[in-house]
Amino acid sequence: MDSTQSISMPRKTSLMQFIPVMLCFFAMGFVDLVGTASNYVQKDLSLTDSQANLFPSLVFFWFLIFSVPTGMLMNRIGRKNTVLISLIVTALSLIIPLTGNGYYTMLAAFSLLGIGNAIMQTSLNPLVTNLIGNDKLASTLTFGQFVKAIASFLAPILASWGATTLMPTFGLHWKAMFVIFAVVSLLSITALAATPIDEERPDKASGVGECLKLLGTPFILLCFLGIMCHVGIDVGTNTTAPKILMERLGVTLEEASFATGVYFIFRTIGCFLGAFLLRVMSPRIFFGISVILMALAMILLLTAQSLTLIYVGIALVGFGNSNVFSVIFAQALNASPNEKNEVSGLMIMGLFGGTIFPLAMGFAADAVGAQIGAVAVMAAGVIYLLYYTLKIKKI
Repeated sequence: MDSTQSISMPRKTSLMQFIPVMLCFFAMGFVDLVGTASNYVQKDLSLTDSQANLFPSLVFFWFLIFSVPTGMLMNRIGRKNTVLISLIVTALSLIIPLTGNGYYTMLAAFSLLGIGNAIMQTSLNPLVTNLIGNDKLASTLTFGQFVKAIASFLAPILASWGATTLMPTFGLHWKAMFVIFAVVSLLSITALAATPIDEERPDKASGVGECLKLLGTPFILLCFLGIMCHVGIDVGTNTTAPKILMERLGVTLEEASFATGVYFIFRTIGCFLGAFLLRVMSPRIFFGISVILMALAMILLLTAQSLTLIYVGIALVGFGNSNVFSVIFAQALNASPNEKNEVSGLMIMGLFGGTIFPLAMGFAADAVGAQIGAVAVMAAGVIYLLYYTLKIKKI
């Protein structure tokens, strides 16, 4: 079958296909339990900050290593089978912590969680293209991000519930979330395995060199850098927002930590609304509005001295950044319809920006002696996204 022809044909997606795929997006959100779990592990094992911080750092490291090879793997075994492998790895990573609580046990578990998530994000997003037409791809991916965000919200709630109510009876405590998420992972495996999905198959298998060569395509490179900026702003806001409150208003860490909750609340709202708005608005207009909101947020975060204005700035970043990934990812896939697997690997590799941006923000903040330096780094990312808006293509 000619893959180009199959892309242009309308797709009819049944609810019985859509639900298992969305359940996989929910499983994709399990990776966000690392932040919550690392705090409990640090307390249980009396770890230093540097030892505990290694856990979340592992997540972005595996995106750098596994994204492009996963694109090649999809060419050989298909997208659905690759997603199934990612779910199996994820389920295993959630079961391992139940066998022990040693440092290296948890290190292995979080490494597998990062590997599984890197494989899943690379393969699940292009799998959606086999169910949804190009014109609805961005909105569907955004809805998937909304479903993913639900799992991200549940992780700290389940950990707290397990630590304080029923689960201590079984000796699991905060690890209750591992049990629940492991069960959901197994359900996801069963549901997706039983779901028939027709895939267009590539004409030939590709190598690492051929995948990386796609970065020589100007628009693909623009998309790759856009993903890096999106993730950098996302991780950067979560890291810097509480510090801004403590620096400018003198609040405690416990009070300032609510800023992260504000970000996630408005990011989730943005994903939910974007799933519908992207069906009736052009990607360029929608993306432009989103980035303008982020630009206004940067101005507030650079200048605001009151709690209300700082919260408004954080909320605008969350709302504006909520749909950036979906639009850029859809643009990249549609720009190279015959190389979706390779392009997906490159885009997910761009999530490594979640490591680069915080490092640059830390150096900038130290250089000027204030969080204004960190915000300036994020503002540079927003400026790039404004430039990218002008390059968005009509689908």
